Amino acid sequence: MTKKELRQLYKQKRTALSVAEREMMSLQIAQQLSICDIWGYNCYHLFLSIKELNEVDTTPILQLLYQKNKQVVVPKMNSETRTLTSIPFTKDTLLQTNSWGVPEPKDGIAISAHKIEVVFVPLLTCDLYGNRIGYGGGYYDRFLAECRPETLKIGLSFFLPEENFSSIFLPTDVRLTHIATPEKIITIK
Repeated sequence: MTKKELRQLYKQKRTALSVAEREMMSLQIAQQLSICDIWGYNCYHLFLSIKELNEVDTTPILQLLYQKNKQVVVPKMNSETRTLTSIPFTKDTLLQTNSWGVPEPKDGIAISAHKIEVVFVPLLTCDLYGNRIGYGGGYYDRFLAECRPETLKIGLSFFLPEENFSSIFLPTDVRLTHIATPEKIITIK
């Protein structure tokens, strides 16, 4: 399958899930993360879910981060350069929805990607080797390339990974280090 075909297939799979199923699976992903060995870090990048695209709801993960007293940063998109910046996120941060339907901070001072230790990454699907298929804009690949090599890159997915689709990936595609699903956390070796 091509990336385009995989995107279409997994968009359909997510849409086929009921709201209740997506909510339950999002909670299960957060529960899997809560027992994973990723909490010894300070700075965590978390995307804010686009409800219209039926993404994993990251609200339970955000609550977990706050409970663990972690620094949380969220992405702000620059559509001209197709890049992301990370803005500190607190309970008082004002959000606005951008032209892509992405909730993001209205303002704030970006922090360096080198300071981020864990990134929770949106995706449509991925394979067992950490190859991720997102929406095709390359925002996260560019952003992850700016992070330190040892930064944990955790993809959030309602579905278990595919076997292997390495043949359709580009040299600029950045692999995940972990995949969080409702059933388990998979560490990429």
